[in-house]
Order: sequence, then C-alpha cells, then structure tokens
Amino acid sequence: MTDDERAIRDLVDAWMTASKAGDTETILSLVADDVVFMLPGHEPFGKAQFAEMSTRQQGMQIEGTSKIIEIQVLGDWAFMRNYVDVTVAPPGAAPIRRAGHTLTVVRKNEDGRWQLARDANLVV
Repeated sequence: MTDDERAIRDLVDAWMTASKAGDTETILSLVADDVVFMLPGHEPFGKAQFAEMSTRQQGMQIEGTSKIIEIQVLGDWAFMRNYVDVTVAPPGAAPIRRAGHTLTVVRKNEDGRWQLARDANLVV
C-alpha cells in the first residue's frame, strides 16, 4: 500500500469516527471547498448545504462501517469505491439503516492532505 492509499484510508476512517461523534467541524475539514455531493433523487449540492444538513443531524446517533473496495491514485487525484452501511437513530425515533455503494473522488490539497472532492452516494 502506498502512502497516498494509506492517507486516503485514514481520511475515510476519520470521516466515520467524526460522524459517530457528531463532529461536524472535523467532517467539514475533510471536504474541499468546491466539493459536490450527489444523492439519488436530489440535485447535486456543495459544502454549504452539506454543512446545513449536518447541523440538522445534531443529536442523532450514527453507527456505520465503510469497506473500501478499490482505490486508484492518479497523481493529486484519486477515486475509490466503497460499500457503506450506516444506521442513524434520531432522538425518540426508530433507527434507520441504509447501505450501498459510493463512488468518491478525492484530491490532494496544497498542504498535501487528501480531501473529498466529489461523492456519488448510492446508499438507500
């Protein structure tokens, strides 16, 4: 495994840990300012809308796993295929489980850190 592949895996681990902790600030540090998220049935959206959505999820219990199936590094860009399984428990409501595949593009920024740049999430 290359240093870049390890750093990308660390990015995914940090995302999952921060999600479980409800640490929106850390999650936002893991995404590029020009990030684009794509979800089934929704128009693509960026960092500001993602931050707003994350704020509305405060207080929810999130448990999940991410299994990286493939990583391909191409210079300062890379893509990965994941299988994500997440359970979200809103306060006072039944937990909701979602699972499925994602295709994620990451980019190395000026200080050498990998950040999420594009994410096509097929988790339903």
